[in-house]
Amino acid sequence: MRLDVLKLREFYAGPLGGAARSMVAGKLAQAWGDGSGLDILGLGYATPHLESRRLTARRVIAAMPAAQGVEVWPAGARVLSCLTSEGSLPFRNALFDRVLLIHALEESDDPEAMMREVWRVLAPSGKVIIVAANRRGPWSTSDATPFGHGRPYTIHQLERLVRDAELEPVAWSRALYAPPWRWTARWAEGLEQAGPWFWPMWSGLILLEAVKQTFAVRPKGRAAPARVFAPGALSPQPLSQSRNIEENRVIGVAELANPPATG
Repeated sequence: MRLDVLKLREFYAGPLGGAARSMVAGKLAQAWGDGSGLDILGLGYATPHLESRRLTARRVIAAMPAAQGVEVWPAGARVLSCLTSEGSLPFRNALFDRVLLIHALEESDDPEAMMREVWRVLAPSGKVIIVAANRRGPWSTSDATPFGHGRPYTIHQLERLVRDAELEPVAWSRALYAPPWRWTARWAEGLEQAGPWFWPMWSGLILLEAVKQTFAVRPKGRAAPARVFAPGALSPQPLSQSRNIEENRVIGVAELANPPATG
């Protein structure tokens, strides 16, 4: 059973959640920048990482699984969050340039079905980043954090999952080397710098980036994906940049699920 959305919100309001948000935010900024002009979907509980991109992206939507519950987001503005079925997202095909999954796969009843839906709503050459608990890390065994619930992953398990969904892994990284103890949150930044050198396998989280390649022929052999995110690396021109970014308006969930008739 999924954690309730209120528990997730309470976690991110505390010191451990603040450390987790900060460490993941740095990796997302390195990979995607500020999301300027992009259409972005957050699946699971992604609102702590979508807020900073809400004013720069062309469209930002937070989709939350029904078993988890949904929060009204953003506060005091037009609602951009919605309750969804994991295996049937209420969006038309090829709509989003970027999809972020966090607190999504670990407690999913059918991760394969979820990833097939991600493929469907992702635009050609669009990218997805999966943030998942590291099976070998201490965060996956701690009930004090949401990452200690559900099914943790290894890098190879995530690679297999995205390839089964016809997505191609292009980069991966690790984050959150501070132990899941409240008093270590104040040293999270320093531990994040030391972790890759001294205990690289014990990160709390794995971040895997994959791309939707709709016309490429998949070779029989492939090189291993890069171990770190590189800004701009392997980044095809997003479809949304050809749109009129000056418009920069936020389109509501209802318009996405039920686009206006034309003709």
